[in-house]
Amino acid sequence: MRKTSPSFIAACLCAACGWAVAGTATVVFVQPESYTDAGPDRAVPTPRDRAQVQQELARHLERLAADGLAADASIAVEVLDIDLAGRLEPVRGGEEMRVIRDVTGPRIRLRYVLTQGGRVAGAAEERVSDINFLTNWNPYPPADRLRYEKAMLDGWFARNFGGPPKG
Repeated sequence: MRKTSPSFIAACLCAACGWAVAGTATVVFVQPESYTDAGPDRAVPTPRDRAQVQQELARHLERLAADGLAADASIAVEVLDIDLAGRLEPVRGGEEMRVIRDVTGPRIRLRYVLTQGGRVAGAAEERVSDINFLTNWNPYPPADRLRYEKAMLDGWFARNFGGPPKG
């Protein structure tokens, strides 16, 4: 049986009762220390590495909700696993470098509850991935270390909640 975090339950209840501000997202990261690959620069990410990735992804989901949800809607998201695009591979001197190949696409497992007008409008647990992440148009600059994950979430959001993919 999967446990649901108390903060996620509280966010869902607040949204269902109409207490949430319109077009918002609440993002909770469940057991981030056990994520498949959530450190952009190290095979074993530090708590700081994980926190930076979480903060960037949470901000991105919040932006998607603010731009794409109806005025009376909100979404509560639990991120259950992250597997960033690419794989860390050893290079000279014991360093590691993230190598992006077409078979190493981004994946995020999440659970969400969408509320609209104070009522639950949808809920699901999904494995979000993008096998075409290298060939799809990506609006994020190459220097953005989460550019593939953000583009993948844009597509997921547009497919599930309407509107054009964000950029």
